[in-house]
Amino acid sequence: MSETGSTELELADWRAKIDAIDEQIVKLISERAAAATAIGEIKHRSGLAVYEPQREQSVFAHVKRVNPGPLPDQEMQHIYERLIDVMRSLQKKS
Repeated sequence: MSETGSTELELADWRAKIDAIDEQIVKLISERAAAATAIGEIKHRSGLAVYEPQREQSVFAHVKRVNPGPLPDQEMQHIYERLIDVMRSLQKKS
């Protein structure tokens, strides 16, 4: 097999692995969204604010604490900032 053919197979293997990981991530994000929706319903019933900056900071701190790398903590926080924005929107709709 040529080096190009070997490279293509290697890339295909890694891409298949990424696809499988993405499927897991989608399931987990969906679970998180269901939990956020339930929390939003509780907040609405209780008259609580959807936006809780202290809780968000707690989430960021937790994510950084459990981050094994190789992604730097700041990059992981950026991902979670967007995730929390989306979850907050879900809570507002609840």
